[in-house]
Amino acid sequence: MTESAMREKKDTALADGTTAGGRVARRVVVIGGGTSCEHEVSLASAAAVTEALTAAGHAVAALTIDRDGQWRDHAGRLVGLAGAVEVLRSCVAVVPMLHGPGGEDGTLAALCELAGVPYVGSPVRAGALAMDKWATKLIAEAVGVPTAPGILVNRARTAAGAVTAPLPAVVKPVSAGSSYGVSLVHDAAQLTAAVEAALTLDDRVLVEEVVCGREIDLAVLGRPDGTRTVAPPLEIVTGHAGFFDLAAKYDGSARFLVPAPLSDAQLGVLREAAVTVYDALGCAGVARVDFFLTDAGPVLNEVNTMPGFTSHSQVPRMFAAAGVAYPELLELLIADAVATATAVAGAGAGGQRDDGRGDRVGRGRLRVG
Repeated sequence: MTESAMREKKDTALADGTTAGGRVARRVVVIGGGTSCEHEVSLASAAAVTEALTAAGHAVAALTIDRDGQWRDHAGRLVGLAGAVEVLRSCVAVVPMLHGPGGEDGTLAALCELAGVPYVGSPVRAGALAMDKWATKLIAEAVGVPTAPGILVNRARTAAGAVTAPLPAVVKPVSAGSSYGVSLVHDAAQLTAAVEAALTLDDRVLVEEVVCGREIDLAVLGRPDGTRTVAPPLEIVTGHAGFFDLAAKYDGSARFLVPAPLSDAQLGVLREAAVTVYDALGCAGVARVDFFLTDAGPVLNEVNTMPGFTSHSQVPRMFAAAGVAYPELLELLIADAVATATAVAGAGAGGQRDDGRGDRVGRGRLRVG
């Protein structure tokens, strides 16, 4: 055992108490960084979560994954994968704040399951499916939720000749997030360049027809008892020619309207579609389900099983509009992760597994927040 891990275990007992708010104080691991293009976004989410949980009285052990895959402890010391697993096992739950491939795609969920540690967020399969935008489209269409018409492009297809598609079109890597590699193209030359740029981030690329509609995000929270809480929806209003690209996402030009101004009928259809996709993918914890709201109804854009999680990010804003403060949301997610793991352990071998992390794909009871 490394010296840092020994110190981590020694401190574990200090977490068995209550927070200033009277809640159970827990020792948790928050993981940030990662090897994807969303490394910096992940660091920001992890820092915000660590700060909020520490301020609430929890003992937080921070782990960071460098861009090259090296693991570091809270002091920046290299601990390696084995040392990181020791830290994971010293805590009651893990909060993985990695966005994109190598984290959100089920990779960290698999590590936590192998280590036998409860974790916040979706299980392996759901993370992998939701990260794959092509697979998400196929599943959504299969359960009756429309998506934008599109084609899948890879190197073999580009080598066979120029890619053609109805224009204008949106080009995006299949498994990247935070709008990295996403382009709006209007002619064949732009399409070729955009596909080549996206292929530097992923080996598969989506070329989708442009959908004209309002951008509406919904946050779905799955509880251990099978209920689904849907936070007030958020509308993205951008001045970038109506395109919420990487620049608009982080330069402050976009406006978030929470709750989004929607009719009861629009709200009902969006909530139903969000929960349908959430359950079809097998998500757990909180996920952000993004739509374009058109005259014909909602069209799914994508699903984020580990969305940005600073206090100013979309999901915390939506729950704040429902009266759930940022620290309270974090504590709820951790408590649910621990409760789910406890229920699974209590079921034992041969018991019925209905924890949102197994093979059950179905519809949970809908509770609107």
